[in-house]
Formats: sequence, C-alpha cells, structure tokens
Amino acid sequence: MKTKITVVGAGMVGGTLAQRLAEKNFAEIALIDIIGDLARGKALDIAQSAPIMGYDINIQGGDSWELAQNSDIVIVTAGVPRKPGMSREELLEINFKIVKDTSEKIKKFCPNSIVIVVSNPLDAMTYTAYKITGFPKNRIMGMAGVLDTARFRAFLGMELGVSPKDINAFVLGSHGDTMVPVLSYTQVGGVPVEKLLPKEKLEKIIERTRNAGAEIVSLLKTGSAYYAPSAAVLEMVEAIVFDRKRILPCCVLCEGEYGINGIFVGVPVILGKNGVEKIVEFELKEEELKALKRSAEVVKSLQEEVDKLIARKE
Repeated sequence: MKTKITVVGAGMVGGTLAQRLAEKNFAEIALIDIIGDLARGKALDIAQSAPIMGYDINIQGGDSWELAQNSDIVIVTAGVPRKPGMSREELLEINFKIVKDTSEKIKKFCPNSIVIVVSNPLDAMTYTAYKITGFPKNRIMGMAGVLDTARFRAFLGMELGVSPKDINAFVLGSHGDTMVPVLSYTQVGGVPVEKLLPKEKLEKIIERTRNAGAEIVSLLKTGSAYYAPSAAVLEMVEAIVFDRKRILPCCVLCEGEYGINGIFVGVPVILGKNGVEKIVEFELKEEELKALKRSAEVVKSLQEEVDKLIARKE
C-alpha cells in the first residue's frame, strides 16, 4: 500500500509539490483547497500527465477534508503569500486563522499524521499547528532550513563556479532576517568555505540568503517562490517515507537543546519514519550559538503573539 499524503493549499507551492510527489510515484495524493475547483483542476491536470511521465498514483483534488482521511503526512502550504515589501511577521495574524482552521481539520481527519508546515511566518505557524493539533513534538515540523540551506548552497556554487551538490552547509534559526548560516559547518568538496572566500564576500552571500525569498517576491511582483520550496518539502517527505535518517535543518520544538527551551526554531534533526527522531547538537562557535539564541528570541516573541490570538479565539 502506498503512503497517503495530503497537500493543503493548491496554490503555486502546493500545486508544484503535488506534481513533484506524483512524479516520484510513491504516494497517493490528496490536494485540498478552499477553492475546490482549483484543487480539482490541478489534480486532474497532474493525473493526465501520468501516461506521459510514467507514474500511476491516485491523485484527487477538492475542498472536502474527506479526501485527506487517514493521511500519513499532511503538508500545510495554505495561506496568503507575501507581497512586495511585506515581512513574514506581518503575515502572522492573516495566516494564523488559516493554519488554525487547517490544524483543527488535521486533528479530526488525520490524527496519526506527520505534519510539515510551509505557511509563513514559518516558525510561528509551525507553533500554531503544534498547539492546535496537540500532536507530539516529533510529528510537527516546519520546512525552512532545508530551503534556506539550498539557497545558501546555490549562491556559494554560483560564486565559486562549482556544483552546489559538492557544498555541504546548514542554515539554522528562524526562517527570516535572523537565520544563521553556520560557516563552521560549511564545506566545499571537504574544504572549509572560509578558506575559499574572503569574509566580506561571505557576508554578502549570507545577506543574499537571508533576503532570498524577498528577492524573488520583488521580481515576480504577484507571488512568491515555489520551485525551491516545493523541492525542499519533497526532500523532507522522502526522508520520512523511506526512513532515510537524513540530518536536515528543520523547524522543531527545542526543549533544552542549544540552550533553547519551548521554542520552535530551525536546528539539525534526524528525519525518519517517526518524523523528528532526534535533534542533533552541533558544536557551534560561540558567535554562532549566540546568533541562534538571538534568532530563537525573535521566534519567542512571535509565539507569544500566537498565544494571544489563541486566547482571543477561546
């Protein structure tokens, strides 16, 4: 029996992710959107690609949560995308209601699922899903670090003229302006990146990584990134479905790790069939650890806003 995966939100990220999942041919897919015909149309289009692309999965779309019944993994992409000039934080109150409603549906229809949150502001929305579903911490995570790390690796590859596949890196912390590219764990073909690029060049690449999402928003004018975000989710899904025990940076609940407690923030984790199987504690440089803790404090303030919104609704 194939894995069942539900993608919530049939926009550009959700629709592209559904296509990527279909082409991998390992899961039954449900695509759900408040605009039912949008989800039905994209699901039908993907299904009609099957004879050409060679997959034979079952994909259905619509606005009914019955489609998601007993899914193994639920990916939440629903929400309002950022507009030019809009910060992720400004999205909080707008997307809180969407993620709250979605989380209530997940709790009802997919009580044993692993949940991956993509909606922004990522860290706060992952916390929202955790609070509303009441799921154990290993089954709630946010996609951020995999995407941010991919962007960092891509920019380094462009600068050095090498394949990003040969660049190992980790970007930790919040999915926002305080993210922390960890230079002490960044290597190019095994060579520390700090030996290959001067400090000022690295700082420019780090700054571009932090602004990578906004850069795409400003170019697209009417939307935000979706190719790289959907690819990042796929990497996480495959690690879970195939129990690959991948070490990937994900937004998860820290309970003392890195000196951070009670906060959802990006840290390295082992991803396998049980979801977040372990947080891996790297030996960071003092300034890197301080930066990670500062990033966690920013997330803490957003979580406190979420708590206020939850209390207001109750």
